[in-house]
Amino acid sequence: MTHYIGRFAPSPTGPLHKGSLVAAMASYLDAKAQQGKWLVRIEDIDEARTVPGSAESILETLSALGMQWDGEVVWQSRRKPLYEAAFERLGSHAYACGCTRREIADSRLGVASDGAAVYPGTCRHGLAEGKAARAYRLRVPDAGTDCIAFADRWMGSISQHLATEVGDFVLKRADGFWAYQLAVVVDDGEQGVTHVVRGADLLESTARQIYLQGLLGLPSPRYLHVPMVTNEAGEKLSKQTGAHALDLSQPLEELQATAAFLGLAIKETRSVEDFWVRAAYAWRQRFPA
Repeated sequence: MTHYIGRFAPSPTGPLHKGSLVAAMASYLDAKAQQGKWLVRIEDIDEARTVPGSAESILETLSALGMQWDGEVVWQSRRKPLYEAAFERLGSHAYACGCTRREIADSRLGVASDGAAVYPGTCRHGLAEGKAARAYRLRVPDAGTDCIAFADRWMGSISQHLATEVGDFVLKRADGFWAYQLAVVVDDGEQGVTHVVRGADLLESTARQIYLQGLLGLPSPRYLHVPMVTNEAGEKLSKQTGAHALDLSQPLEELQATAAFLGLAIKETRSVEDFWVRAAYAWRQRFPA
């Protein structure tokens, strides 16, 4: 059996809901189907958005649904020295940026597929006179050498031109917090993650992460991005768009509904334990090792 380490990495901004359960179940099944390890990492590096008690609630919900992780839970907020060390290793690939969001938006280079304005490279060659460093960015390859391509196990062949579709992206934010892109790459590398299974809302981040992995000398995991659960308005289901906590009084119903969303054909199950056995078999048939 292939060596496998997967992970589920929720942000503690609220209780686990139907949308986040899809990613949790997919990552859990992928690990179990390949007899691998399944880690849980609390991505609370954006401490301003962290809701007290949410992480503990998420962990309790996973346990109540029969999803047991391997090893100790990792918290990003306790790993800042690792991110600092990685940032230092990047050397001249990183640089200080003094631009405000308004200035970047006013450049009118366009908007990336994840909604952020494409950075125009204003501070690539140094801060303008009178400007102070607000954030730190990673220098991406120039157009023509900037295409990152990878095979997604659900979505198929994906490619992205970093220079024209993203621009130099943030490693450390203006508010002093380390950016998601750096933290997740460092964590996956340090934890030996071989397979990343997560929601399709993060598909557009993958090329950036692959490029950063290369600069840091880290291997790239295999990726699988599952479809997002949306509300009636077609928006990604989240706390901000009206997502409700899972009904733990009926765990089997929640699990079966999530499996159906993932397209898994599972016959009626008698218990949570029986569900996971059948679900792992169904996942293995769909995504063989």
